[in-house]
Amino acid sequence: MDLATIIGVVSGIGLVVASILMGSGLGLFINIPSLMIVGGGTVAATLIAYPLKEFFLVIGLFIKVFIFKLVKPEDLIKQLIDISNKARKGGLLSIEDDISKVKDRFFAKALQMTVDGAKIGDISSIMKKEISLLQKKHKVGWEIFGSMGSYAPAFGMIGTLIGLVQMLATLDDPSTIGPKMAVAMITTFYGALIANLFFIPMSAKLKIRSEEESLNMNILFEGVMSIRAGEHPRILEDKLTVYLSSSKKNQDKGKSKK
Repeated sequence: MDLATIIGVVSGIGLVVASILMGSGLGLFINIPSLMIVGGGTVAATLIAYPLKEFFLVIGLFIKVFIFKLVKPEDLIKQLIDISNKARKGGLLSIEDDISKVKDRFFAKALQMTVDGAKIGDISSIMKKEISLLQKKHKVGWEIFGSMGSYAPAFGMIGTLIGLVQMLATLDDPSTIGPKMAVAMITTFYGALIANLFFIPMSAKLKIRSEEESLNMNILFEGVMSIRAGEHPRILEDKLTVYLSSSKKNQDKGKSKK
């Protein structure tokens, strides 16, 4: 569970609702036709812009924004070094029992190919393709959310224009101008709120998630290649610590000196 996302969404909604209640009733800001224009228009524009298959990815990625558990890079590196030590002492077949303990499908598949004696070039090619496909999938996801973040305010303005046209059509009755103007402006409010509190931040969060997952996959790629090549675990450790932040490396050096 991503605590930061939940805190952000809850506090954002809470602040908006509290601000509304301080000035007037919440009912004044509820308008079904406005929601239909913004919500329906945003979805319709997204369906026009993207294939249906890619659009349905949004559902899974939406959940990923809130629920996302990724192994820390330093834990992956430790696991790879342990497997490398075992393979160096007992040969590649000795790590076969470790495959069942690996939860990550990408990692387990790469280790299985290594144990099966697949050529290093074949393992490299397959792993690179999987990394590339995942990155493309994630890119489509955060691009869709980004697009929805631009569509929502646009449809908010469209709804406002519809409301203004309806208001101008009844200028002969001054008593209706105020209420109709208020309804017209609510659509813009919906578009701006949905875009800036949900779609745009979610696009940014998914991009970060993609970078984090790609980092882990690249660490696994480097590690498996090293194990298959029979490199010394110390060389593997030097290669993998490059992926850690400089601050983390400094912490590790400090611990090793003690």
